Amino acid sequence: MFLVDHFLLCAPLAFAPIIRQNPVMITITDVSARIAGRLLLDHASVSLPTGTKAGLVGRNGAGKSTLFRIITGDLGAETGSVSIPKNARMGQVAQEAPATEESLIDIVLAADKERAALMLESETATDPGRIADIQMRLVDIDAHSAEARASSILAGLGFDQDAQLRPASSFSGGWRMRVALASVLFAEPDLLLLDEPTNYLDLEGTLWLEDYIRRYPYTVIIISHDRDLLNNAVNSIVHLDQKKLTFYRGGYDQFERQKAEADELQTKAKAKNDAARKHLQSFIDRFKAKASKAKQAQSRVKALERMGTVSSVIEDHVQPITFPEPEKQPASPIVAINGGAVGYEPGKPILKGLNLRIDNDDRIALLGSNGNGKSTFAKFISGRLAPESGDLRLAPSLKIGFFAQHQLDDLVPEENPVEHVRKLMPQAPEAKVRARVAQMGLATEKMATPAKDLSGGEKARLLMGLAAFHAPNLLILDEPTNHLDIDSRRALIEALNDYDGAVILISHDRHLIEATVDRLWLVNNGTVTTFEGDMDEYRDLIVSAGKKKEEKVEIVVDGGTKAEQRKANAEKRASLAPLKKKINDLEALTAKLEKLIQALDKELGDPALYEKAPAKAALKVKERGEAASKLADAEEQWLLLSSEYEEAMAS
Repeated sequence: MFLVDHFLLCAPLAFAPIIRQNPVMITITDVSARIAGRLLLDHASVSLPTGTKAGLVGRNGAGKSTLFRIITGDLGAETGSVSIPKNARMGQVAQEAPATEESLIDIVLAADKERAALMLESETATDPGRIADIQMRLVDIDAHSAEARASSILAGLGFDQDAQLRPASSFSGGWRMRVALASVLFAEPDLLLLDEPTNYLDLEGTLWLEDYIRRYPYTVIIISHDRDLLNNAVNSIVHLDQKKLTFYRGGYDQFERQKAEADELQTKAKAKNDAARKHLQSFIDRFKAKASKAKQAQSRVKALERMGTVSSVIEDHVQPITFPEPEKQPASPIVAINGGAVGYEPGKPILKGLNLRIDNDDRIALLGSNGNGKSTFAKFISGRLAPESGDLRLAPSLKIGFFAQHQLDDLVPEENPVEHVRKLMPQAPEAKVRARVAQMGLATEKMATPAKDLSGGEKARLLMGLAAFHAPNLLILDEPTNHLDIDSRRALIEALNDYDGAVILISHDRHLIEATVDRLWLVNNGTVTTFEGDMDEYRDLIVSAGKKKEEKVEIVVDGGTKAEQRKANAEKRASLAPLKKKINDLEALTAKLEKLIQALDKELGDPALYEKAPAKAALKVKERGEAASKLADAEEQWLLLSSEYEEAMAS
């Protein structure tokens, strides 16, 4: 199931149209909840206004996912309630799409249950009135453009036209997570719940999702540690802290400012309260034993009781991350590639034509969609993949530290962090071993915890520390933030900026990239080239491509002069003129069919037609169905030919 629904579909013959809600209002009142005996929410309350797009933030383990389970009804609260409009449709991402033989596009289309039920019933319905109802409802929900919409969402999440037609079983779990996300987005629930949706996306998919959520017409609550997503896609922040919920208007940067101001006011109020209480208590202590002052002392006791206390601002301390400094930096370049090619099978390079150098102070981020070869390039320069051709030269005595998310599985489940580190310094005293673990950002109480019981963020800190243990000159980080909360990501930024060696970074966290690197390399079209723009320009290119429903983002870099590019494009257009004519003809046909369908809809919308001329009504319904079918075929053909044209233009 891709949706946790707030309604039940009736049997097809008794189908009652579902009326789309306005963006819903959510009220959480006095909710308390425990997991494994640990209190996560303590009489927490918050009200989300109609149309809210809220980022739910808080430290890892604070209870954000638990709150989602309470909202969906999967977990009962100890106290309190969650109020959501009765017929509101709720949607959240499944664990992943099933590994079936169904194509990706069919899996996504099936997520719209109303459309699926109507389409099924339309194949067997015989009553003219019911047929008309079905067709009118399909028009109301824009069912005939469903495939185009589903295809556009899948494309935005990184699936080209060919991939959309492949069975789900041919994709890894991470890619099937994208299909599950596409399914819930396609269904357009009134309340969309997203829990760390960018964990399985690349930067391009994250930028597309950010734009999609920003334009989503209904209510959204999203758990995320991606600062840019929380600044650009939502209009409010709900902070889960100290088992309470607090609502802030604006994005994450505004939330941080407002919270800092509130904390400062609370600190001042506490100081004032403490001083007043101290003054009253001093009077009571001084005069309570004197008969002449007993009455005044007793009145001060009552005043002290009425005054109450102002709680302290509790600051969660975030353990810093520290990378050991290289003992000696080799002369630049530390990596030089000339005519390099690399892949996993002889004769089938993933990347070729590599002519690059890395200097000892470089901070480089690799851009490009997943599958284009970013991780392959990282493995290549780290020595994990040998060059298929060309020349790869590393500086003498160069030390390389390499971190990748999949290496989390390499940790020994039963061994704690101290045991992992002791293997690397077997002769060192216990105090020094623990000091190295502390430098990795693991608290004292976590040092004896088996790896299997560490949180994802704690495992990531340990693995990054192990990767950088021998003070590398070049540190390669492949998606280091997937399990880090916002405060830990800030600690990583500080660690990278304090580190003296070179850095190669692959990340979907735009804020991390902008805060730590000064060069951008694009992995695209089977090679790696310098991207001369900044992250804003790259984001605009990605979002623009997504809005045009392009299947592939092709960015021209180092591609000759503009005049040469224009000439080459003109030659391509001339050779593809027959294909372009077919596309134009299909566009004209779809426009004609759309006008025909609009005219038929107008006729079929007249109730008198079914009373005065039922036979004519039935013919009109049939004609409309045939036109809709032709329109769907034309649109599908248009998509295929457009894809072929775009690929040819891009090649």
